[in-house]
Amino acid sequence: MSERGSGHITVHETLPCRVLLGAGARHTVPEETERLGSGRVLLVASGSARAAADDLVRALGPRLAVRFDRPVVHTPVAVTEEALKLLRAADADSVVALGGGSAIGLGKALSVRTGLPQIAVPTTYAGSEVTPVLGETKDGVKTTRRDPVIAPGTVVYDPELTLGMPAELTLTSALNALAHAVEALWAPNTTAASDALATEAADGILTALPEVLTRPGDLAGRERLQQCTWLAGLCLAQTRMGLHHQLAHALGGTFDLPHAELHALLLPHVLAFNLPAAPKAAARLERITGGDPVTVIGGLAGSHTGPTTLKALGVPREGLRAVAERVAAQPYPNPRTPEVEAVTRLLDDAW
Repeated sequence: MSERGSGHITVHETLPCRVLLGAGARHTVPEETERLGSGRVLLVASGSARAAADDLVRALGPRLAVRFDRPVVHTPVAVTEEALKLLRAADADSVVALGGGSAIGLGKALSVRTGLPQIAVPTTYAGSEVTPVLGETKDGVKTTRRDPVIAPGTVVYDPELTLGMPAELTLTSALNALAHAVEALWAPNTTAASDALATEAADGILTALPEVLTRPGDLAGRERLQQCTWLAGLCLAQTRMGLHHQLAHALGGTFDLPHAELHALLLPHVLAFNLPAAPKAAARLERITGGDPVTVIGGLAGSHTGPTTLKALGVPREGLRAVAERVAAQPYPNPRTPEVEAVTRLLDDAW
């Protein structure tokens, strides 16, 4: 046998997933449940998706076993246990999650506990529906785990489902997806494929998002934005999370903060913190933005008419150092070491 080389070996893995994308794609969900061999569907639906959920209930007909309309942000374990009782009592054999991140997260939590197949029908732009990542909250602590069995086997993107999104949620949700792509550019396990996905995702989001905000009824722009947030989700599925996601999880779980707004306001601060230590990521983002990525992305985040600071979200300033200490004690892989004092300054700037 020849001597094994000493060079670095890159490993790229792709999760199996069936993706349907296009106007009207939501109408394929009953057919997709039939394709899975499911005859008793548990439907998880966000309150904001009630009208679409009502239509799906009618379309599923006798295939619907039970409906759960109370998913909660950050996927509290107590809510999952409540839904799990309904699932078992109804003898459901598949899970369909329709709505934003709360519904998608609960669908994942139920599927991973039961082994049931799941179909995700996202109505926002975060991209987490294609990831093997699940964040759950218990006693004020958010814990994130990664396992291939967490990822939905089928994802249905329908730009018509995003037409009713408020402009502010459109903005913050898409910036949440952008954060997935940005962190993939400086992750320790990047590959040629993840770099390509992240570059296309970031470019597409930063191009399509302003167009959708200007012309909210443009379905082509919304479909393009969905495509790119899907790619951003694939970035998160294939690379390791860094400081940005760790801060969002620590702050969100501790202070029960809105997920998309938190990601959006943190992103420019984490970019300013990390880019000097991540020259390849900086170069790609400079090409995409045509200037300083911190300024361009910070301008988008700052255009939000809702909370744009941790203070405005209700985070107590005296709680920032404790979050920094928790992050520094068990840091996610990051191009710049997240030391307590430096992370405290980052959070103070975001406050």
